[in-house]
Amino acid sequence: MTLKKKDLAILDKFDFDVQPVGVKFLVKQPDMVEKLDESMAFCEMLKRAQEGAAFFADAENHTCDAGLYVLGQADIPEPYISGEFGAGLKIFADARSASRLYHYMPKIGRGVVNYVAFSPLDKLPFDPDVLIILAKTSQTEILLRAMSYRTAKMWSSKFSPAIGCAWIYIYPYLTGELNYTITGLGHGMRRRKLFPEGQQLVSIPFDLLPSLLQTLHDMPWILPAYKPDGKEFVRQLLIKLGIVPPL
Repeated sequence: MTLKKKDLAILDKFDFDVQPVGVKFLVKQPDMVEKLDESMAFCEMLKRAQEGAAFFADAENHTCDAGLYVLGQADIPEPYISGEFGAGLKIFADARSASRLYHYMPKIGRGVVNYVAFSPLDKLPFDPDVLIILAKTSQTEILLRAMSYRTAKMWSSKFSPAIGCAWIYIYPYLTGELNYTITGLGHGMRRRKLFPEGQQLVSIPFDLLPSLLQTLHDMPWILPAYKPDGKEFVRQLLIKLGIVPPL
């Protein structure tokens, strides 16, 4: 399903502090956005798009080996794989611990992605493969509830102490699963001080996005039990269902 701007308009209701960012993985060079004019880490590209820039990046734009590795655009130096680098950074106790990261980290295969396009929502010229939202907890609760409203699907967050970009960009793209993480976690993003701490980065894959957007139209955003008379609402429901007797 190709999304239109009117489909995404429901997100304006959240009044996010920064624009959600659409990300698209491409084999061929895109013509709908200009190439990024400097080099940076993969996680920094998200920050740049949140600030209002629409662009695409290729291998030349990356300064972090991890980004190229999870995109399947380059091999990673052996000291990373062996765990020596992660242990040297003191993220892990020793190399044998750090090397485990490379056994479970999501990674795109070679030849699938040559370019990555980014755009804030208000400039979005393409149908995103992943939509990434920086949200406060109250906003994240609504997004997660929209995901599970029709299915009661369990909420699950996957992340690792390092190479957080794999879980924000790659995991939802490969699995079709929504993922979220708390800002302030993850070595690279924390070291670069990219995002305000204690919020959530919510990554929504392309195949889940249409149904989630429709559910946001259909479901109540503020639940009756959360309202000032919520306690009484719950009591009346319990009475109606015969769980407790009326007073």
